[in-house]
Amino acid sequence: MHNRTRQERPLLARTFLSPLATRRFLLYSSLVYSKPRQMDSESALYDAAIKMLTRRAHSVHEMKQALERRCEDRSLVKKVMTRLKSGGLIDDGRYASLFARHRTESRKQGKFRIASDLRARGVPDRHIEAALEETAEQIDEAALVRQLIERKLRSFRGEIVDKKLASLYRSLLRAGFPADVVRRELKSITRENLPDVGGDAQ
Repeated sequence: MHNRTRQERPLLARTFLSPLATRRFLLYSSLVYSKPRQMDSESALYDAAIKMLTRRAHSVHEMKQALERRCEDRSLVKKVMTRLKSGGLIDDGRYASLFARHRTESRKQGKFRIASDLRARGVPDRHIEAALEETAEQIDEAALVRQLIERKLRSFRGEIVDKKLASLYRSLLRAGFPADVVRRELKSITRENLPDVGGDAQ
């Protein structure tokens, strides 16, 4: 160890966690990866479901998965799911509507990204399509894209070159907006043809 250079020592120190950092890491790992406390009664499982819903909304698929992690008795899970549905506490149609509205207004995401994320949460396509149609009636997609473009252009430093436009175009596609809408609004604002950047497929 005495042969280590002064430059090497800080690197070696960073290789090992302090005791406090180690305890925090282990606590975080246990919270993230440990299996939830198992429940064997309908009332306990139902109370757990209510507690989860007070933190955030769940799709039917998400809730079923969460309850199955907490109870191995599938008949109990089914009973609790029935109670939640009959009480209107979980409803994929309402969930998709609120999700689409929130993602559009707060996160400024487009319909393709929203649809993909809803499918990942197990929401049926019929609810996704209805939610996107409802959102489209309330929010002008082209105006939202135009707003995002204008905001990004104001943040650019120096000349707006093709490379910057191509990067902006790709970021809007990743956000879930249709390629034709993005191209039209970019051309309208910049008065330039968008460079050929590929990646138009949604």
